[in-house]
Amino acid sequence: MFKLKVSDAKLLRDMATAISILVDEATFKIEPDGLKLRAMDPSRVAMIDFEWPKSIFQEYDAPQPSKLCLNISELLKLLKRAGKEEAVELSLDDKTGKLQVIVTGKYARKFTMSLLEPSEEEVPTPKISFNIKAKTTTTGLSQAIEDAQLVSDHVKIDAEPEKLTLSASGDIMGATITIQKGSDALLDLEVKEPAKATFSLSYLSEIIKAASATSDIATLEFSTDMPVKIDFQQTKEGKLTFFLAPRIETE
Repeated sequence: MFKLKVSDAKLLRDMATAISILVDEATFKIEPDGLKLRAMDPSRVAMIDFEWPKSIFQEYDAPQPSKLCLNISELLKLLKRAGKEEAVELSLDDKTGKLQVIVTGKYARKFTMSLLEPSEEEVPTPKISFNIKAKTTTTGLSQAIEDAQLVSDHVKIDAEPEKLTLSASGDIMGATITIQKGSDALLDLEVKEPAKATFSLSYLSEIIKAASATSDIATLEFSTDMPVKIDFQQTKEGKLTFFLAPRIETE
């Protein structure tokens, strides 16, 4: 049994949108201290690590750990009907075993959703040593990714002590985007040793586009030809982190 209530539907809707980029069926852990999700996309190229402590919720009642598996796209349909300052309550209906979604604001409405079988897979956090840590604005990063998308479907990110370079090359055009340390877009850059790695632009752009609604700041960590970790700093407490496997270039 659980009862979770957020006072601002937009907060829940933005987070559900970010999660939906990678997974259609999400298995949340509802624990006494908060809501958690760690999952990989079907192709196992990307991973999401999400946490909301109970302090984010207006009301949080989960005395016993449980799992909640649902179709995120279907939940989003309901959340899109809720206004910015309307409250959303999620609870389990004892009799039907379905999820109850109650939206209250100008008027009240109640929806029910069938639950799915929870995944038993435990996805571990990747244990990776990173040589690069770049703190960027989500706007600046998003614009750089959009520039690279004009010419290719993948981008190489190259980090040196004073700059971050994104380069993309297609059959007709090429693009090089240089972001200097200390600029409006690149707030900080820590380089243990220069590194470069290539990533899918379709994944990167979708992740950044969706997560930017929840955060103004993104921190990228990577090493040569290793996965990139993108942590989106939350305005409230909580964690929203993505891992994306590199595209290995063949000579």
